[in-house]
Amino acid sequence: MSSLNLDDFTDLIERPDGGVRRDAEEHRARLVVPPGSLGRLDDLGEWLAAAQSSVPVRPVERPRVVLFAGDHGIAAREVSARPAGTAVELVRDVLEGGRPVSVLARRLGVPVRVVDMALDCDPASLPEDVVRHRVRRGSGCIDVEDALTLEEAEAAFRAGMAVADEEADSGTDLVVLGDVSVGGTTAAGVLVAALCGTDASVVTGRGGLPVDDLAWMRKCAAIRDALRRARPVLGDQLRLLATVGGADLTAMTGFLLQSAVRKLPVLLDGVVTAACALVAQRVAFRAPDWWLASHASGEPGQAKALDRMALEPVLPQGVAVGEGAGGLLALPLVQAAGVLAAELPVRRELVKDA
Repeated sequence: MSSLNLDDFTDLIERPDGGVRRDAEEHRARLVVPPGSLGRLDDLGEWLAAAQSSVPVRPVERPRVVLFAGDHGIAAREVSARPAGTAVELVRDVLEGGRPVSVLARRLGVPVRVVDMALDCDPASLPEDVVRHRVRRGSGCIDVEDALTLEEAEAAFRAGMAVADEEADSGTDLVVLGDVSVGGTTAAGVLVAALCGTDASVVTGRGGLPVDDLAWMRKCAAIRDALRRARPVLGDQLRLLATVGGADLTAMTGFLLQSAVRKLPVLLDGVVTAACALVAQRVAFRAPDWWLASHASGEPGQAKALDRMALEPVLPQGVAVGEGAGGLLALPLVQAAGVLAAELPVRRELVKDA
């Protein structure tokens, strides 16, 4: 029996301040450019103001990319274009600056944090600050076995919570959340299909490195078989993550919920983060108010999850590479929304009347 009571999050998580959002709308109506003329930026600025409980909004100055990493046993079914157990290569490339997220983060001046939860490699081969939260080496093959034990799932969930606390305590004011995994989109597809009550074919995408038709069919079959194992545990979200999730997805779910507790806004990246957000929404229905969907990746599972949570992507870019790259593309728009809301002057006639 787990000592972690997920029901507590329902009481701990509050919605962003609705009164502050109304104040932000009133402030926006007084600015030199008319409401609506900045399009989605108006809504983003008001969302930021409510999340910060501040009018005018404070510009986003200390964003950070947080990537949870892991290998998934289901990759052994050849559902990914990458060989099973090779997520560590992606992690090294991120750390060395050779992945899209690394290039974008460098250009935007945003630090990147990688958290190894279940990479299939010797932990000594990576920096200590990357591996210190690791729960296990790889996750189980979810079509025939659990991804994690319940104890490992609790440890991973608590690790995600701890990372959220560390970010909030360090002054991070917005997180771009992503994953670095091999097989992660398959696990995400299972979670989305289970929670949305759909068939495997509805949520099966091509992945970050697109697979061919045969691999897509193998992936669809793997999701179908894992879905049979997921349905009996739908009422217990931690057990669901242990059964068909994985340490990285479980940690991301804990991270999202604790970020909402700490009132730390989060930009979701692709299908994996969307799947974790969907699980987190089942735990605490107010939590999605603290998240933004950064972009539409083109993955059907992501579209299904975002629709269920009523989250509208900021961008339609179709970036399926994962690793927070799509989230970073949306970050400048969110920052622009904050700066415009904070620094645009009030209309002259209103200043004179005052």
